Amino acid sequence: MTSRISFELNATDGKARTGVINTPRGEIRTPAFMPVGTAATVKAMMPESVRSTGADILLGNTYHLMLRPTAERIDRLGGLHKFMNWERPILTDSGGFQVMSLAGLRKLTEKGVTFKSHIDGSKHELTPERSMEIQKLLGSDIVMCFDECPALPADRDRIAESMRLSMRWAERSKEAFGDRPGHALFGIVQGGLEKDFREESANALREIGFDGYAVGGLAVGEGQEAMFDCLDYAPDMLPVDKPRYLMGVGKPDDIVGAVKRGIDMMDCVLPSRSGRTGQAFTRKGVVNIKNARHADDPRQLDAACTCPACSNYSRAYLHHVFRSNEMISGMLLTWHNLQYFQDIMDGMRNAIAAGTFEAWEKDFHEGRAQGDIEPL
Repeated sequence: MTSRISFELNATDGKARTGVINTPRGEIRTPAFMPVGTAATVKAMMPESVRSTGADILLGNTYHLMLRPTAERIDRLGGLHKFMNWERPILTDSGGFQVMSLAGLRKLTEKGVTFKSHIDGSKHELTPERSMEIQKLLGSDIVMCFDECPALPADRDRIAESMRLSMRWAERSKEAFGDRPGHALFGIVQGGLEKDFREESANALREIGFDGYAVGGLAVGEGQEAMFDCLDYAPDMLPVDKPRYLMGVGKPDDIVGAVKRGIDMMDCVLPSRSGRTGQAFTRKGVVNIKNARHADDPRQLDAACTCPACSNYSRAYLHHVFRSNEMISGMLLTWHNLQYFQDIMDGMRNAIAAGTFEAWEKDFHEGRAQGDIEPL
């Protein structure tokens, strides 16, 4: 088992890449989708069930965990891996995005951000140094720099100011992170949809030097076309021999489009959040299990899926438990969605290795364009 974190690029097909991130807690096969365990749990799932879908790594949320139950308490209880019973790699975000989007009465300065908790109104301060401290207490394997992420659209002056502040914070994050063998620190490229700012940000981060690089500040309201336009050049600005992480993405076609453009890692709450609201992602598009058309349907949700929802239950049952507000509904549909997302990643890894990514992508889009099976 490795004592350090390293990235091994095994094959490329166009810009699409497949490889392995080696960590002391196990391999992360790329492209990788990271289920989101916001508050030390992937909602509605047991950790061993998440692993069974093919997930190699989870994401934990610094902002939520620092507020409840606190990073200090998790540290006293043996760290986040032991606390949530997940012994494989964990990536933690910096907390910056949630501070900007969730916290109340926040004040942004060169030092960092002071804010009031969305839970109880208590006052807190988050700085690059404090973010590094929290993520160390949590024991995460991959740590993210503290940054600011402005919502789009925003004017160029605001984007430039925010990006340059994030670059100064990245330097402080690197210094505060220190030398921690077995743990990695990723820098986050900002700059909105402005190519020159993205290049300035990427150059600044490469100068500082990180174990991996994230493309931040996308999937924040700009739309898929604008996001893909940015991804047509943003990953190319990053080192070939380091992992590239697109934060907060996304829908299945977002994920495939990102991998096509050179992205190695992604995360999103969509599979679990959609599962809890009766929405299932399938090879034939999105299915809303709440619809009445499923009430008498004995067929599987997705005939090609091996998850428990598809192997053991009918659409009629899934419709019934959702309509009845039974907990098993969110459990089964979340499991299905996570399985489907991991099946996409597995399909892309195999296709890139075989040099057949273009054909795989064509089949993927054609299958989803068919739409759901006809009602009985």
